[in-house]
Amino acid sequence: MLEAVETLASERFFCIIAHMTKHQSDKQEKDVSTEAPNSDGQKRPEEKTDTPKDSKEPKTKIPKGHKVNLKSVGKNMPFGPGNFWNNMLSTVVLLIFVLAVFSYFSETQTDPEELTITDVVQQVKAGEVSEIIVRGGTLEVSYFEEGRNPGEAKREVDASVTDSLTNLGVTGEELAGINIDVQRETGFNYWLGVLAPFLFPLLFLGIIIWFLMRSAKGAGMQALSFGNSKARMIDPEDGSQKVTFKDVAGAKEAKQELEEIVDFLKNPKKFLDIGAEIPKGVMMMGSPGTGKTLLARAVAGEAGVPFFTISGSEFVEMFVGVGASRVRDLFNMAKKSAPAIIFIDEIDAVGRARGSGTGGGNDEREQTLNQILVEMDGFEPNAKVIIMAATNRPDVLDPALLRPGRFDRRVTIDLPDRSDREAILKVHARKKPLQEDVNLEIVAQRTPGFSGADLSSLMNEAAILAAREERKKIGQFDVIRSIEKVMLGPERKSHVMSKYEKTVTAYHEVGHALVASALPYADPVQKISIISRGRAAGYTIKLPDQDRRMHTKKEFKDDIAMTLGGYVTELMIFNDLSTGPSNDLQVVANLARDMVTKYGMSDVLGPVALEGTGGRMIGGDVSENRGYGAGVSKAIDEEVAKIIEEGKATARELLTKYRPALEAISKRLVEVETMEREEYEALLKQEGVEIKDAYEEMYGEKREAADPSKAVAGTKVVEK
Repeated sequence: MLEAVETLASERFFCIIAHMTKHQSDKQEKDVSTEAPNSDGQKRPEEKTDTPKDSKEPKTKIPKGHKVNLKSVGKNMPFGPGNFWNNMLSTVVLLIFVLAVFSYFSETQTDPEELTITDVVQQVKAGEVSEIIVRGGTLEVSYFEEGRNPGEAKREVDASVTDSLTNLGVTGEELAGINIDVQRETGFNYWLGVLAPFLFPLLFLGIIIWFLMRSAKGAGMQALSFGNSKARMIDPEDGSQKVTFKDVAGAKEAKQELEEIVDFLKNPKKFLDIGAEIPKGVMMMGSPGTGKTLLARAVAGEAGVPFFTISGSEFVEMFVGVGASRVRDLFNMAKKSAPAIIFIDEIDAVGRARGSGTGGGNDEREQTLNQILVEMDGFEPNAKVIIMAATNRPDVLDPALLRPGRFDRRVTIDLPDRSDREAILKVHARKKPLQEDVNLEIVAQRTPGFSGADLSSLMNEAAILAAREERKKIGQFDVIRSIEKVMLGPERKSHVMSKYEKTVTAYHEVGHALVASALPYADPVQKISIISRGRAAGYTIKLPDQDRRMHTKKEFKDDIAMTLGGYVTELMIFNDLSTGPSNDLQVVANLARDMVTKYGMSDVLGPVALEGTGGRMIGGDVSENRGYGAGVSKAIDEEVAKIIEEGKATARELLTKYRPALEAISKRLVEVETMEREEYEALLKQEGVEIKDAYEEMYGEKREAADPSKAVAGTKVVEK
């Protein structure tokens, strides 16, 4: 009966699956016939068939291996009689019935009656027992009486059944009338009891041996792979990581130098046929964030070759020889994938001059460098593997690394100029929705000295500011604010200054701005603010209208006077000093010392470079040992103090002359907290202050042509 019920349930279930599969396939066919477009791009009309309504549909067969998604089919099923849910309900009811029947038959089976050996003896004497089956230490007792529940008793294992029963008073005649069947105990429990004393110790020992072997194998594999290269490869077919020269704005000269490398990787035969050898190594030098790594990836993307990238620090380990092994493995990988490019970022970590003692030189680093030199010299002319490296410390590299035949082509990447900055901003604005008022030319003008990484961060910050204010597009005001955020840090709105602190800050910043506007070689003031940003309680932004690569002594002296404008203003107005000018004094001291010791701008010491740039990072500053005596040091200090005093006197003279303008503009700044260039210069003219610009007189440049203040100020008013 159980088999019949199970067969019925199985047939019913497969019937439901067939019905569901047919319904789903019919719906898909209907969707295809009604939704698929024809060759003209229009939807096909529903095709009419001549099948009569009463015709029977053929039975649906489930293909072999066909999987049915019951969840999706159930969602597509209509409600009503004969649908999926009714079939599922009937199946559940049928399964419940099967379980009930099985439970009923299971409950009808009774457990054997528990007996003692004494009870068995009494039943044998009474003639009730027909058969005794011996299974190990258990006696299964059957009776002559039909329907009686069999019994079960425990016996002594050491003695036989007949001896046990005889000792308890059962006679031989009584035993003769009983069928005694001795069966050997089998099954899992029997064998477990026999083997347990030996199996468990062996199993425990095997687990310990397995763990020891696993640990030894892992250590061995780790030791074998310790010298493998950790370079990451960028597949040229991977479109998500592919970079081309179109993605790199600016750096025109650097891209022209690298186009030859691309041409060689694409058409090596053209060079090899004429006997030309392409440079084996290209060293890219530049300030941080100028796009050295991006250019290397662009070369690989343009050439369509594998790009292996690794950092110089990844070669160096605590064990001697590991770095050299990784170099060999890296070059072998590149040769197998040739043509290919190997890019070593921050090569100065491993390529420092040997024997210099800088950077904690050790045998491991020197062996790694030696292996790099050997691998680069070991290339054959047709190896078609280019080595590219990047550093901002070219002065500390080993001379053998830069000799002809190794890194013999050097590409210097400078900070972008105004036109390059505008092009870089356009690249980073491709995927960002911009409002119509966004003028990237103005943004490029207000960001001199910004690297490509700075400009990327600028556009990202502008997008974050717009999203934070629940706007769908980025406006000019967002971009201008992001410039200040990248330069100085975020606004500290929670930092509330007292009225006195705000007044002191306003006079301090206007002192800077007023001196800058009155001096001919100082950069024009773009913005004044007393809103705290980063570590600054207030700030004055002064930027040149045109990019300048060279600086003169007159510019430095005017910059020193402008920087001391805040210091002098506090003494004049409040007859006291605050901690505000602390950073100004550091800037003035460093600039004056550089004028004397580096640029030869001292009238006393003359054209002598007392401090070089050895061990100095491009775009950075590192202290170094002095190469002069105490007398020269005293003369330097005196010249530095003289230059600072001259700047201080110039600032005091100008601020005294234009004190009414100083007080009027400072009071206005306290009210508005932020003042753009247009409003500031209008107040200067109103107070009779002449704005001097030496470059306008020398080169005929008009300030209005490069003045971005109107557009910026107008944008800010609109956004407010």
